Amino acid sequence: MQMLTKFESKSNRVKGIAFHPKRPWILASLHNGSIQLWDYRMGTLLERFDEHDGPVRGIAFHPTQPLFVSGGDDYKIKVWNYKTRRCLFTLSGHLDYVRTVFFHPEHPWIISASDDQTIRIWNWQSRSCIAILTGHNHYVMCAQFHPKNDLVVSASMDQTVRVWDISGLRKKNQAPTAMTFEDPFSRQNPQSDLFGSTDVMVKYVLEGHDHGVNWASFHPTLPLIVSAGDDRQVKLWRMSETKAWEVDSCRGHFNNVSSAIFHPRHELMLSDGEDKTIRVWDMAKRTAIATFRRDHDRFWTLTAHPELNLFAAGHDNGLIVFKLERERPAHQVHQNQLYYIKDKILHVHDLASSADQEILSVRKLGSQYVNPRTLSYNPAERAVLVTSSHDGGMYELYPLPKNLSGSLKEPADESKRGTGHSALFIARNRFAVLDTVNQQIQIRDLTNTVTKSFKTPAPTTEIFYAGANSLLLSTAASIILYDIQQRRTISELPVGSVKYVVWSQDMSMVALLNKHTITLADKNLKQLCQIHETIRIKSGTWDDSGVFIYCTLNHIKYALSQGDNGIIRTLEQPVYLTRIKGKTLFILDRDGNSRSITIDPTEYRFKLALVKKQYEEVLHIIRNSNLVGQAIIGYLQKKGYPEIALHFVKDHQTRFELALECGNLDIALETAQALDKTESWKKLGTEALRQGNYKMVEMAYQRTKDYDALSFLYLTSGNETNLRQMLKIAELRGDPMSRFQNALYLGDYQERTRLLKDVDQLPLAYLTAKSRGLTEEAENILAAAGKSEEDIKLPTATTSSTDLPTPPKPVIQLEDPNWPLLTVSKSFFEGAFAKEHQQNGAINSVAAPSFGYDDGDIEEASGAWGDDDNDDFGIPGISSGKTNGGGDLLDLDGGAENALGGDEEGGGWDLDDDIKADLDAEISQAAAQETAEFVAPTPGTSESQVWTQNSPLAADHIASGSFESAMQALNRQVGIVNFEPLKPYFLSIYQASRVSVSPLASSPALSFCLRRNPEESNSRASLPAIVYDFQNIVSTQLQAGYKAFSSGRLAAAETQFKSILRSILFTVVTNQADADEVAQLIDICREYIVGLTLEQNRRTLTSSEPKRALEMAAYFTHCQLQTPHLQLALRQASKQAFKLKNFSTASQFSRRLLELAPPKAVADEARQIQSVCERNLNDEIELNYDQYNPFAVCSLTFEPIYKGSPKMDCPFCHASYKPENEGKLCTVCQVAQIGANATGLRVMI
Repeated sequence: MQMLTKFESKSNRVKGIAFHPKRPWILASLHNGSIQLWDYRMGTLLERFDEHDGPVRGIAFHPTQPLFVSGGDDYKIKVWNYKTRRCLFTLSGHLDYVRTVFFHPEHPWIISASDDQTIRIWNWQSRSCIAILTGHNHYVMCAQFHPKNDLVVSASMDQTVRVWDISGLRKKNQAPTAMTFEDPFSRQNPQSDLFGSTDVMVKYVLEGHDHGVNWASFHPTLPLIVSAGDDRQVKLWRMSETKAWEVDSCRGHFNNVSSAIFHPRHELMLSDGEDKTIRVWDMAKRTAIATFRRDHDRFWTLTAHPELNLFAAGHDNGLIVFKLERERPAHQVHQNQLYYIKDKILHVHDLASSADQEILSVRKLGSQYVNPRTLSYNPAERAVLVTSSHDGGMYELYPLPKNLSGSLKEPADESKRGTGHSALFIARNRFAVLDTVNQQIQIRDLTNTVTKSFKTPAPTTEIFYAGANSLLLSTAASIILYDIQQRRTISELPVGSVKYVVWSQDMSMVALLNKHTITLADKNLKQLCQIHETIRIKSGTWDDSGVFIYCTLNHIKYALSQGDNGIIRTLEQPVYLTRIKGKTLFILDRDGNSRSITIDPTEYRFKLALVKKQYEEVLHIIRNSNLVGQAIIGYLQKKGYPEIALHFVKDHQTRFELALECGNLDIALETAQALDKTESWKKLGTEALRQGNYKMVEMAYQRTKDYDALSFLYLTSGNETNLRQMLKIAELRGDPMSRFQNALYLGDYQERTRLLKDVDQLPLAYLTAKSRGLTEEAENILAAAGKSEEDIKLPTATTSSTDLPTPPKPVIQLEDPNWPLLTVSKSFFEGAFAKEHQQNGAINSVAAPSFGYDDGDIEEASGAWGDDDNDDFGIPGISSGKTNGGGDLLDLDGGAENALGGDEEGGGWDLDDDIKADLDAEISQAAAQETAEFVAPTPGTSESQVWTQNSPLAADHIASGSFESAMQALNRQVGIVNFEPLKPYFLSIYQASRVSVSPLASSPALSFCLRRNPEESNSRASLPAIVYDFQNIVSTQLQAGYKAFSSGRLAAAETQFKSILRSILFTVVTNQADADEVAQLIDICREYIVGLTLEQNRRTLTSSEPKRALEMAAYFTHCQLQTPHLQLALRQASKQAFKLKNFSTASQFSRRLLELAPPKAVADEARQIQSVCERNLNDEIELNYDQYNPFAVCSLTFEPIYKGSPKMDCPFCHASYKPENEGKLCTVCQVAQIGANATGLRVMI
C-alpha cells in the first residue's frame, strides 16, 4: 500500500479540514484564525475567510446547501455562504473554545463540541440552540452525528466516549402531525428540557482510554465506533441495541493520536497523530498494515471524502490530500474486446454488443488492498500478464480458460509468478520484465524462463510496447526506442517521466503521456508536436482519422498532430478512455465499469479537414453542423481563412474586420453602413484605396468629412469639376485654409487673390495679382490700401506670368473612375459561398455582388462626380437641380443656407435618403461589375512567417522576426531567463537573414529573404540562412579561445568561451553527429569558463587567503581541459602547494603532471619538486580537497560537491551548483536559471 499524494498546500498549522461532497474543494481552518478554500484538483487557493479572532478548530461543508460552518477559540460558531463569500450569521453560546462543528446529514442542525464541557445542537435555519448535552466533566474534543441513525458520539478529555440518543429531539423538531393525547402534556414547558432533558439521553459511556480522548467517529454502515486518545491508542468499539463494548486496541503510535476514521470502502481504519505519522490498520486483525511519515510535521486532523476515494490530513505546515490505492483499472483493448480487471477479477467486455463476462480471479496477486497496475494481453496464446506494485513490483502470467462457464477459476501456479516493476508481451511467446533495482530487462518465455537479459542503456523507470522486438524505455529525462535483438538505441526523444504510451491502430503514431505533457511523435520517435496541460492528464486513445483524444481530470480533449488542440466536453469525474468509434467514446470509470459516452467530433474534424486542405469536407461540415463560437472564428483567422470565418459571423463589427482582412469590400461596405462609425469608414477608405476602388474611397471620405483627403483624391485623379465643388464647400464652411488649398490645386489665382483680400492679407493679395498679370485687380488693392505703386518695392521678375508653375491639367478623363485592380481568381470558399447565395436568392445590391448584368445599365450608373459639367454637390445657389453626393458629408447651419437664398432642393450635402440609396446602389453595381469574375488579392504568407511554421529552432524564429516565440523556445528548451546578453545575437541573426536592394532612386527598397536551402523552389519549405555556423565556431572561435588561454590572457579567454557558449544557442546543424559535437562543445566551454573563473579568483586571493587560493588551484586541475592547458593548471598547483609546504599535495600534482608527458624543462622542474616532497610527505595546511573522491565544483561558491551529494544543474551549460542556489542565474553562461525544468537544446530539425 502506498500514499498517492494528489495535492499539498503550505500554510499555517491546519486544525480542521472538510471536503465538499460534489466539487473538488477542500476547506482548511488554520491556527492563525484564517479559513482557506482550495481547489485540490487545480492546486489553487480560491478564497480566504478571516473573521474569527484566534485559531479556528472546526470546519464542515453542508451536504447539499452552499454553506459551511466554522468554530474557533473566540467561542463563536459562524455559518458562511461560499457563493456570496460572506458570513451569514454567528451562533453564540459556548463559554470556551469550540473544538468541532458538523452539519446533520438531513435536518437543519449543527452540532458543536466545546471546552466548556458541553455539546450544543443548533438549528441553523432558526439560528437558535435547540439542545445542550451535558455530562462530560472535561473538555469535549469532538462530537459528530451518526450518518443514518439518531445518534451522536462524543469524545472528551475525561477519558470517556459517550453515545447519545437524539431520537426525542428529532421527534420534537419534526413537522407537526395530528394532536395525540400525550401532546398537550409534552408541549406545556418546551424550555424545561434544555438541561438534563429527555430529548437527548446518554445511551452508552465507553470507558477504556487511560488518557483524554481526542476523537471518536461512527462507521458509515456497521455498529462500530473508533476513538483516538492521548494514551497513544486507537480503540475499536461495537454497539448493540442495549450495550457497547471495546473490541480491541491498536497500538503503534508513539505520541498522542489526534484523529481516527473508518475507510469508507474497505475494512480499514486510518489514524494520525503528533508522532508525525498516518497509520492504516486492518479492522479484522487490528494490526498496522502501512505507516506514512513526515519529517517535521505533526498531524492534527484527518477526514475522508464523502463520495470519492480521497483522504485529507492537516499538519503543522499545511494539508495533504491523498489516496491509498490506484483507481485506474488495469486494462487493454484488442480489436473490439476490452480486457480489464475489476475487484481483482478479470473481465472481457465486447465493445460492439456491450456484453460483459468474468473470466478468472487474480486475488492472489499482491496485497488485497493493492489493485493490479497493468495488464498485457496475448491474443495468440490467449494469456494475460498482470503486474502489481506490491512489495516493489510483481507479475503473474495467467492462461485464459477455454471454457468460461461455471465458477471462476483462480490459477495457483507459483512458477508463473515473478518480481519486476513492469511486464508486457513483446512477441507471441515472449514477454519482457523490467527489474528497476538492478536496471535489467529480462526476456522470458511462456514458462517464465529467462531466455536473455541485458542492462538498460540508461536508468529506466518504465517499459512500453513498441512493436515486434522493440521497447520504449522511459527515463527521467527522455524516452528511448530500443531494439531488443540488436541491443541498441534506435532513437531518443527528450521527454521525461513518461507514464503512459498510446499507439495508433496502424502503429504509425504514438502519444507519450506524462503528468502534464502530451508529446505526439511518429513511429521513429520524431516529435510532431507537444501539448502542455495544467490539469493532470489521465489517458488517451486514437481516432481512426489520426486525431488523439485524451482526458484530463475534468475535460475530454483532442490534439491534432500539427499541434492544434481543444475541448470536446467536460467531465464530472475522471474516466479512462479505451476506444473511440465515430461519435461513441468507450471509457472505464473509477469503479471499474465499462460504458460509453457520446461526443461531438465536429470541431476537430473541421480543423483536420482544413489542415489537410480537404475543402469539400470543410464545406460539408459548414453546411451540416452548428459550428459556431469565437474560438472557431479566431482559429480560422489565425490559419488564414477569414473568408470562411465570415460565413459564421453575425456581429457587424466582427464581420467588418473579417471582410477587410479577406479583401471583400462589398461586405465591408455593407457592415460599415450598418455600423456607421467614423473609425469603420476610415478603415474602409484605407483598404479601398489599397485595392484602387476609387468610388468607395470617395464615399468613405465623404462619410468621415475628410475634406483635405477628398481634395487630394480629386487632384490625383484629375477631377477638376469636383475640385471646384470642394472649393465652394470650403467657402460655405468658412474655412479659408481649405479654400486656399483647393484654389491652389485648381491653379485659380483669381480665387486666391479674392481669398487673400477676404482675410485682410492685402500685401499677399497684391503680390498674387501683380505676379499673375491681374493689373486692374492689383490697382484696386492698392487703392483700397491707400498706397501707390511708388510705395511698393517688388523683387525683379525673371519670368513672365505665363511661365509661373501651375498644376497640370488632366489630358484624358477615364470612363471608369476606379483604378485598375489585380485580376485574381476567387478562393475556393468564396466561390462556393457566392454560388450558395445565388441559389438561395439571398443577394442584394450592397451586401454581395450580383452576377447577372445589363451593360447599358452599368454605363448609365457610372455617372459619378466630374463626368459632366451639370453634376454638383447639391450646394444651394450653385445646384442645377440634379444632386448626386455622399449622404451626410456636410451639415450646414441655417444661417449659411439663408445667406445663399435657401433653395429647397439643395440643403447642403444632407441629401434625401432616396438619393443616398441611389448613390449606394451605383457604387455597389460598379464594385459588383469589377468583382464578378475577379477579386482583389489577399496578402499571402510572407516567407519569414513560413520559417516559424517549418522549424522549432530559436534561430529560425529570430530570423523571421518572431523574437517572442524564440525566447519562449529557449526558455522551454534550456531555461533561459536573462535575454539581455543575447540581444546582439538576436539582432545580427535578424539582419543577416534578409537583404535589401534599391531598384530606383525614387522607389522604396525591395527586401529578399536569404535561404539556407536555395535549391528548394517552394517558398513554403524554405528555411533562413545559418548565421552561426558550427564548423566556423569550432575552427575559428574555439581556436581563438584556446590561443588566449595558452597566452595567459584569462579575461579575454573567458569572454571568448562565453561568446561561443551563447553562439551555440543559435547554431543549426543537419545531422546527429554534429548535434552530438554541439553537446560536447557546451561541455568544453563550461569546463574552460569554470577553470578560468577559479584561476582568476585564485590570483586575487594568493596573498590574503593562501589556503583558499591553494584549494582553488587544486579544483582547477580537475577541469576537463586540453592536455597542454591541463599541464599549465597542474604546474601552477604544484608550485603553490610546494610554497605552502603541502608536500604531499604538491607531490600528487607533480606525478599527475609527469603522466601527461610535458616538455623537458617542465618535466625536470616537476621531478625536482617531487623528489623534494617525497622526503616529507606531509601537508602543513588541511584543504577541503579529496582527489580520490570524484567531485564537481559549485560554480557559485567554488566548493567541491562530492559524488552522491545533492546538487542542482544549469539546464543549458550543465554547470553544477549546491541545492540552495536553485532559481538563481547561472554564473557560467549568465543566461539560464539554475534548476529550471527544460526539455534540452534543439539544434537540428
